[in-house]
Amino acid sequence: MGYEITDTEFQQFSRLLYDIAGITLSDAKKVLLTGRLAKRLKTLNLDTYTQYFKYVGQHQDELDFMVDLLTTNETYFFREEKHFDYLKDEILPRVRRDQPFRVWSAAASIGAEAYTIAMVLADKLGENGLWEIFGSDISASVLEQARRGHYRMNEADKIPPEYLKKFCLRGVRSQAGTFIIDRKLRSHTRFETVNLNVERMPKQGDFDLIFLRNVMIYFDIPTKKRVIENLIPSLKPGGLLIIGHSETLNGVTNLLPQIKPTIYQKPLAR
Repeated sequence: MGYEITDTEFQQFSRLLYDIAGITLSDAKKVLLTGRLAKRLKTLNLDTYTQYFKYVGQHQDELDFMVDLLTTNETYFFREEKHFDYLKDEILPRVRRDQPFRVWSAAASIGAEAYTIAMVLADKLGENGLWEIFGSDISASVLEQARRGHYRMNEADKIPPEYLKKFCLRGVRSQAGTFIIDRKLRSHTRFETVNLNVERMPKQGDFDLIFLRNVMIYFDIPTKKRVIENLIPSLKPGGLLIIGHSETLNGVTNLLPQIKPTIYQKPLAR
């Protein structure tokens, strides 16, 4: 059975997703929305998207599941690898080994970015070093996979061979074709559900470095401003914010001067 969505129904879902996650769905995303939600209509034995919209309004668990379906985006290990080269070559050589170095992966999804950071930190600061990574996402289900650190082998394509050998364990027998992040690396990580798109989000900690990459491309300017305003209090003076290569903070904030393309720094306290 094919499910047709009307313009009115699409706008209802677009507004709901914007209110919850700050994500703007253009008309071009209609195919994406129907493609991801049609199976839910079939599973729940519903005939129209209007019925499904009413259903998610009455069932919080289904609303959460819908948000998961519509906000889970592409992610992979060592994506935009120049950022990790900068971390390895420019940031970490200046880090004091006797003080904790804290990183926030603010749109962690399934954990590929967080564990990429972990591999670089373990390599340069030591697996027993004073470093930790906090990963957050609006989707609870993707964070479950992040906590497990268990992935299909084809997702390891971008991981350098020496890192794959040192920090990942290949599955055998029933787990063949998969790999898991080493337990020691996972012990340095923590994953929690966080919605960046809320008014006055509680401070999440004090971080030396925050990654917020390839998320703001889905936000309008007011949402970008709100998200960045929520992040700034958790960034230490002198700390860095790294965004995606196709993103910019121009017109979003003047509180974080740009020091390199896609890399911004919180000024030191006076």
